[in-house]
Amino acid sequence: MISTRTPIVRARDVMHKGVISIDGMATAKEAAATMRDAHISSLLVKKRHPDDAWGIIATQDLIRGVIISGRFSEEVNVYEIMTKPVITVPDDMDIRYVTRLLYRASIRRAPVEDKGELIGMVSLTSLILDNDLL
Repeated sequence: MISTRTPIVRARDVMHKGVISIDGMATAKEAAATMRDAHISSLLVKKRHPDDAWGIIATQDLIRGVIISGRFSEEVNVYEIMTKPVITVPDDMDIRYVTRLLYRASIRRAPVEDKGELIGMVSLTSLILDNDLL
């Protein structure tokens, strides 16, 4: 009998490599320019020290923290509007569990870790648009 089961897809199989990061002291204007130049919708915010947690700033944070609040992007630091701490997923996590975790936590993306090192980013949108998961 031939098995019709498909191999398990892991986070590392569908992640985007080359995560772009920014310092928390950068301005919202600098973050928006970096996102625009790289054609991405979020940036990882660097840790300030080894015991610190990663942060993330996404377009929604810029909209909420700058545009809606009526502030000037040159006067808003990333650390003021970012999300921190960030939920990360291990690179070997089954994509079904990654999807469930992101969906239930109401987040759109998560950094992928391998032995404590960030190696990529996975997003709900890319799971559907960039992969043959459906």
